[in-house]
Amino acid sequence: MKLLRSAALVAVLGMGSALAAQTPAPVPTQAGLVQGTSDNGLTIYKGIPFAAPPIRDFRWRAPQPPMAWQGIRPADKFAPACMQIPIVVPALGMEAVPTSEDCLYLNVWTPAKSPKDHLAVMVWIYGGGFTAGATSISSYNGENLAKRGVVLVSVAYRVGPFGFFAHPELTAEQGGHSGNYGLLDQIAGLQWVKRNIAAFGGDPHRVTIFGESAGGISVSMLAASPLAKGLFQGAISESGGNFASARSANEGGENMFSLATAEHNGVAFLSKLGGSSIADARKLPAETIMKNVAPGLGGSWPDFDGYVLLGDQYKLYEAGHYNDTPILIGSNSDEGALFVATATAAAVQSSIRSGYGDYADKVFSVYPAGTDTEALRSARDMFRDTAFAWPTWAWARLQSRTGKGKVYVYYFSHRPPYPDAPQFKSWGAAHGGEISFVFGNFSATMSPSAEDKTVSDQISSYWVNFAKTSNPNGPDLPAWPAFTEANQQVMNLNDPSKAIPVPNLEKLQVLEGYYAWRRSQADVKH
Repeated sequence: MKLLRSAALVAVLGMGSALAAQTPAPVPTQAGLVQGTSDNGLTIYKGIPFAAPPIRDFRWRAPQPPMAWQGIRPADKFAPACMQIPIVVPALGMEAVPTSEDCLYLNVWTPAKSPKDHLAVMVWIYGGGFTAGATSISSYNGENLAKRGVVLVSVAYRVGPFGFFAHPELTAEQGGHSGNYGLLDQIAGLQWVKRNIAAFGGDPHRVTIFGESAGGISVSMLAASPLAKGLFQGAISESGGNFASARSANEGGENMFSLATAEHNGVAFLSKLGGSSIADARKLPAETIMKNVAPGLGGSWPDFDGYVLLGDQYKLYEAGHYNDTPILIGSNSDEGALFVATATAAAVQSSIRSGYGDYADKVFSVYPAGTDTEALRSARDMFRDTAFAWPTWAWARLQSRTGKGKVYVYYFSHRPPYPDAPQFKSWGAAHGGEISFVFGNFSATMSPSAEDKTVSDQISSYWVNFAKTSNPNGPDLPAWPAFTEANQQVMNLNDPSKAIPVPNLEKLQVLEGYYAWRRSQADVKH
């Protein structure tokens, strides 16, 4: 009996030692110690504050430093997402998330065994039209990428009216600019990475930012923002780019606001809230503000404030005024399928006439809308090209012309394993379709084939190689040539992947003329 008891005691003690060995040591940050969890060879830290809660008097201000704490802070669960009306499409892995105005937290997945490992760092910026998004969405789990030998960080930022609300009072209060608080959050997250990531085994001088949709557009904006200079050494933009001029009315293919237009919209929104001043609005419960937000995308957007964003990014790149790093950028073959479910010839014709004005006939030459079937295809293609493909092509050409950092461009045309439902039957590689392949995470309603897994492995390898070496190429991968104006090759990510000429070039060339025309009109107005 004593021998059995002794053996049991030894076993328990041994188990305790094993459990203790699996508990990671606390890691220092600028605000205090954090303790993560160990899983599958990684140490994971969730919910680390990188800024003070942006509430009450801190609402609609630049993020403030995180408040210090005593002792060891558990970092074992995601923080709530920033205030929003979540976009929920379970079939595509778009989940409902808890929300709070106290939301400026980040997460770290690290395979490092020591702070001396100095691994490359990848910082993820989520999409959601600048009105939604969260780091806790399961598609964004960083485990698979981190296992490839990088430190993966995901950063939250304010969205909707909390992240992109401009107003004359705020502009006066903040020295002549307002409205880009969500972008300032991203910059604060990158500043946190620069100060703290070495303790997690990361190299603060080898940081690659990457994002999709609004996250990819954010990457493009950070690449042009003087406030982000030196905070990253590489950039990956999935379905992003910000190279159109500011809109003043309903100009087609333009989303950016001037500060004056953003302020005008802000005055209208404050009136809708029933407040007479910013001070009053800062006292309102966050839920009251959200009740006045219409569901869906497009309600909030960054503006050219002259501080975070200096102005027309096309012109900045022409002049060489941007953060010149290697870039990996691209778009998907059927981006518009997610946004355009139906269309009629009459509606598309009216929209193009209204939005493209004197340039409409040239637009119709490559986006015909004579029948409803033709109009649906053109509407989807126009969405793809104006929102994502043309900005990517413009970015690639401008940087290859004026910059030193190499340019790698992709075209994702591999159809994801969508659920077997009628709404997905006509979809190709729709907007966001590459995310599962980048992270290696497929939603429960998707059943990836062997080919899907091969494509995912290739894409993940390309992304991680780029983060490590500024070049996506590596052993056992199809060769990906750098993009130049003289040799405009893009990597068609499919099964098999291979380099091809720029797809849909005739359409993009027409849009290049259209956006040049819009810039010339903007110059005349000013």
